[in-house]
Amino acid sequence: MTAAMTAMCRPDDPGPFAEPWEAQVFALVVALQERGLFTQADWAHALGRTIRPEGEPEAAADYGRWLATLETLLAERGVTDSVSVQARSDAFLRAAAATPHGEPIVLANDPHSTT
Repeated sequence: MTAAMTAMCRPDDPGPFAEPWEAQVFALVVALQERGLFTQADWAHALGRTIRPEGEPEAAADYGRWLATLETLLAERGVTDSVSVQARSDAFLRAAAATPHGEPIVLANDPHSTT
């Protein structure tokens, strides 16, 4: 095993993601680029708009901003809209509140779910 591989496998190293959702956002961005929904240049420009809003100081390019950027791009391309995103976010928060500690959060746990 190479030194780089050993470093990647260290149990004391959390890796590039602090939480599983961050890895999911990263994977979504990569998958949507690979499927042609937007290019790397489109992504860089959109993320730049999010972290450097005109007339405001630059913010960190954390995964919360990645998620906001992804939601904006999906809306701009007609894949979804802000109302749908907000409804899904609200459903997730209700499902999280209704999920026993230590169990995976699934949207079916949303008390307002119709499925």
